[in-house]
Amino acid sequence: MISPTALAPHLAEYLPRQRWFGAKDRTVELVRIREAELLTAERAWPALLRVDAEVSLAGDGEGQPRYQVLLGLRPTGVACEFLAGHEPAVLGEFETAQGQALAYDALLDSELALQLLRVMAPGFPAERVRPLGAEQSNTSLVYDDAMILKVFRRLTEGHNPEVEVIETLAACGFASVPEPLASWRKDGVDLAFLQRFLAGATDGWNMALTSLRELFAEHCIGANAPPADALGAGVSPPFEGADPAEARGDFAAEAERIGEVTAEMHIALAKGFGCTKVSGADWAAGMEEQLGRVLGPGDGALIQGARTVINRLKDIAEPGPAIRVHGDYHLGQVLRTDTGWYVTDFEGEPARPLAERTRPSSPLKDVAGMLRSFAYAPAVALTYQEDDLSDLGRAWENRNRECFMAGYLRKAQFDPETGNEPILPRDPAVRSAVLAAFELDKALYEVAYERANRPDWARIPLEAVRRLTGATATTV
Repeated sequence: MISPTALAPHLAEYLPRQRWFGAKDRTVELVRIREAELLTAERAWPALLRVDAEVSLAGDGEGQPRYQVLLGLRPTGVACEFLAGHEPAVLGEFETAQGQALAYDALLDSELALQLLRVMAPGFPAERVRPLGAEQSNTSLVYDDAMILKVFRRLTEGHNPEVEVIETLAACGFASVPEPLASWRKDGVDLAFLQRFLAGATDGWNMALTSLRELFAEHCIGANAPPADALGAGVSPPFEGADPAEARGDFAAEAERIGEVTAEMHIALAKGFGCTKVSGADWAAGMEEQLGRVLGPGDGALIQGARTVINRLKDIAEPGPAIRVHGDYHLGQVLRTDTGWYVTDFEGEPARPLAERTRPSSPLKDVAGMLRSFAYAPAVALTYQEDDLSDLGRAWENRNRECFMAGYLRKAQFDPETGNEPILPRDPAVRSAVLAAFELDKALYEVAYERANRPDWARIPLEAVRRLTGATATTV
């Protein structure tokens, strides 16, 4: 096994290169190895090593985050074709009791990925494994196209929110989450979670982008078509105008069903975790704090407009109950199968502290997240268009936003026959004010996230902040 003393400095360079590392805008000052556990037999090649590492970050005021690293070890000089194109996944060469060895991300090695499943869930055998290529803050492996294992990279004391919420929802009878099969825990910390894999599923984000591409294509065909009188008798002109409802790839029915599933999820969360009473000022305080972190002295008009929105929330004595929520809800977190929509990934926004991610909030926080996703989709789709189709993209957003809200409100309204606790304010004006504040808060979070991870995309949420605050000032 590798000496922890030799391993730690290499991890300080390795961790910031990984997609799942959550502090790319910070400098790693020190890595301390809490535990290095060999999961395969002594002196066996390839070897599987689980490392629990504590990271000290420059300017860190939130403690020292823990990361789980699964390393594969093979003798130096042995060909590792699975590492081709994955240079950042290689840690380096180390001296071991068996000789010189190459250390790398073990989850790229199918032999070791199968061994990992045998270690954490021996009752669920598999013959094949492949990584799930989606961009995410953890690593997911698919076994026999029947099971999916999420390996948690950022470790948290106690239950990981993903495990806690999905197991609770399943126990409450909410069927729109993939069935939980097994969890891997050690010393009170969740390390990995095994669920049923939804084979053939498509996430809402890709479906939305497909809808937009078809809409834009049909619009361009209509715009470049010859006049109707030049087509000849009995020949209909191609698609005309900018009405998303007339497009072949209209997404509205799916948006409405997502709204219904979202409300059903919130009702189950309220049942499983309970409701608490808060005031608008409780939620406004956190929003004001984020506002101060994200916008600076040059953003005067935006700050003034944002405070107006937040102050409306602050003045509401009863903004509705606080419940456990998804916390990072968007089109990429919902999957469409032949049997309907499923919700995944309940860990919350990765850039927020765990205590904040698990704190009860308004269900309208999740609603706001999905509405922001309906705005992001056309903004991204438009980057691939040569013509200015922003009005058409905005029309697509508005249509799907309205359909999502229609589905959500239809299911979320209090029904005395079910006996469920109401999860929304009864007054539509109060609902609108609460939703506006959470939508603004989400856009501000997105600004900070994009500046740290994808600076070229920061313009997307900044434009949303301008729109949501009614400001027109230019910001950097």
